[in-house]
Amino acid sequence: MEVRDYECDIEGIVNNANYLHYLEHTRHLFLKQCGLSFAEMHRKGIDAVVARMTLQYKVPLRCDDEFISRLHITKEGIRYVFHQDILRADDNKISLRAKVELVCLVNGKLGQSPEYDEAFKEYIE
Repeated sequence: MEVRDYECDIEGIVNNANYLHYLEHTRHLFLKQCGLSFAEMHRKGIDAVVARMTLQYKVPLRCDDEFISRLHITKEGIRYVFHQDILRADDNKISLRAKVELVCLVNGKLGQSPEYDEAFKEYIE
């Protein structure tokens, strides 16, 4: 992906909140790769929601920087834990390291999702 000028603050670096968009976009692309549609799961009454995030900002991204967004997933109880890194493409330096914990609400109640378990089974470490 590439940093767009409107994502930067007065200091000329990506505003910290925009990294959340990058992380979420990566997770949504991962869902598609796994054969799931976030919107379709919602229509079925299954919503994966962020329960907790831990973010470590390292090297800032600037306007027009290209970056690589990576993830791997683990499961802890009912939580899906996405370990995500955003790296600056030109030197592979870590810009952001994140741990994003998601849980599923099934018809509005905290629960397990066999659909997500099945889709993620080959990726969960």
